Amino acid sequence: MLNQELLNNVKTYTDTISRTVTLVIAAGNYSKRDELVAFLRHIADLSDKIRLEERESSNLRSPLSFALEVDGLDTGAQFSGIPSGHEFNSFILALLYAGGRELKLDASIQSRVKEVRTPIHFEIFVSLSCHNCPDIVQALHQFALLNTNISAEMIDGGLFPKLVEERDLQGVPAVFANGKPFANGKTEISQLLDKLQQIAPEVKASTKTSSAVLQDVVVIGGGPAGASAAIYSARKGLAVTLLAERLGGQVKDTQGIENLISVSHTTGSKLSGNLLEHMNSYPITIRENIRVESISGDDLRTITLNTGEQILARSIIVATGAQWRKLGIPGEEENIGSGVAYCPHCDGPFFAGKDVVVVGGGNSGIEAALDLAGIVKSVTIVEFMGTLKADKVLIDQAQQRTNISIITNAACQDIIAEKGKVVALEYLNRADNKRTRLETDGVFVQIGLSPNSQFVADLVERTAHGEIIVDNKCRTTQANVFAAGDVTTVPYKQIVIAMGEGAKAALSAFEYLLANPLDQTDNKRQAA
Repeated sequence: MLNQELLNNVKTYTDTISRTVTLVIAAGNYSKRDELVAFLRHIADLSDKIRLEERESSNLRSPLSFALEVDGLDTGAQFSGIPSGHEFNSFILALLYAGGRELKLDASIQSRVKEVRTPIHFEIFVSLSCHNCPDIVQALHQFALLNTNISAEMIDGGLFPKLVEERDLQGVPAVFANGKPFANGKTEISQLLDKLQQIAPEVKASTKTSSAVLQDVVVIGGGPAGASAAIYSARKGLAVTLLAERLGGQVKDTQGIENLISVSHTTGSKLSGNLLEHMNSYPITIRENIRVESISGDDLRTITLNTGEQILARSIIVATGAQWRKLGIPGEEENIGSGVAYCPHCDGPFFAGKDVVVVGGGNSGIEAALDLAGIVKSVTIVEFMGTLKADKVLIDQAQQRTNISIITNAACQDIIAEKGKVVALEYLNRADNKRTRLETDGVFVQIGLSPNSQFVADLVERTAHGEIIVDNKCRTTQANVFAAGDVTTVPYKQIVIAMGEGAKAALSAFEYLLANPLDQTDNKRQAA
C-alpha cells in the first residue's frame, strides 16, 4: 500500500514535528484491521516521535478506528478506516498538525473556533476516491486540534456499509454533528463556520480591524484569474491582498488539464499548488477561507469580511469564478446527498449497479455519463436542447456504450423522492408538451456554471445570468472596481483565458491608480 518512495517523502515531513504523537488504535478483531495496523506501523517507523499503541477505548467506533494523542491527551482527530487514496494527505496533515506544525487556517478563523464551548463530535463520511472530501476532513480536524470541545472523525463509508445504510447516505462528503446532519457535498470552510455558529451560538465574528488597513488592490477570488491579478499587481509594486474562500477555486476540482498552453498535462490540485507557490514569491497578503460579506464606500472601498474584519481598498478586482449551476426545480435542493449529486467522481460509487440520469449534454455531462457508465447499470442523458452540445469525439464514445441512452428536447420539471431517496425524474418533452416520468435511482446535474457574483449585485451591473459586465479592459460600471475570469461576461470559460483576464484587470487597476493618486485625506486615513 505504501511504497518506499512515498514513505521517504513522508519522512521528510515527519522529521519536522516537535511533539510526540501517539496513534491509538482500538483493540479487537475486524476485517482489514491487519491492513490498518501495517499501514500505521509503516508511518510510526518513520520517526521516534510517532508511536503506535493498541488500547481498549470507548471513544473509538470499532477495531478499525484510531485516534491521535499528544502527551497523553486526545487531540480529537480520529479516523475510522484506512486513510489511503485522497484521504492519505488528510492523515499526514493531521499527524503534522498534532506534532506541532502550524495550522493552515486563517488566524481570525482560529480565534472563532476556539470560542466553541458546546461539545461537538463531527462524523465525516467519505469515499477514498472523493476529491472534495479531504478539504472538509482537514478543516474539521484542525477545528478539533484548536478546541478540546470538538472532535472530528473521518469515516470511510465503503468499510461501514451498515452505518451508511442507517444514515441513508447516497453522497459524500456527508457531515454529521452530534449525530444530526450538518453539511452535505462540497462545503467551504466559511460555510462550515456559518453552520458552526448555528449549533454553537457563542461563536461570534471578530470586530477587530484587519492589519491590512489600506491596500492598493484587493483581489477577491483565488482561482487562475485571481492569482494572475494578484501577481501582476504585486509586480507593479502595489500593496495587494488576495481574499479567497478556497485557493485554486473550481480548478482544484478538475482531475485532468490538457489545454493549458505549454503544459501538456497537469491536475487541478497541482496547478492550484503552483499558483500558490508563484504568489508566495511576491509580497502578497493571502487570506484563505475568507468570504466577503459586503463592499461599501466610493473612492476608498470598505470590504467587510465574514470574520467581522474590514479592509480598505483603493481598487478591487473581482475574480470569484463560478460554481455548478443548479436546475432550480422541485426536489433538487432537498435531495442533495439522497440521490441528487453534482460530482460523478465522488458519488458515482454509491450508485453501483443502479440506474442514473445525467442532466446536461455538454462536455461535462457526456464526460460524467462516460465515467458513470463503468460503475452503474445504466445512464440516461437528458438534454434540454434538440441536439447534444458536447464535442463530437465525446458524443461518439457515448453512443458506442450499450448502457448509455440519450433523450433530447427535454425540460426537467421535478425530482421525485420516496422514503428519503430519489426514485424518478419528471421531464417535459418540448416537442409535444407531454410530461414523462423517468424512473431512476439518482440524478447527476451537469448543466454548466453559475457566476459567483451575488455579493456585488448592488455594486456593479450584471447580466440576467449574473455575469459581471466588463469592457475590454476588465472595467465594470464602477471606476475602481474591475472583474476578471468566469464571473464576467468574457466568453469561453477557460483557465488560460481567465489567467489573461486577471493580468489585464491588474494592469487596468494600475492604470487607474496612477491616474487617481492618494490625497492628504487618504494618507491620514491610512496612518490611522
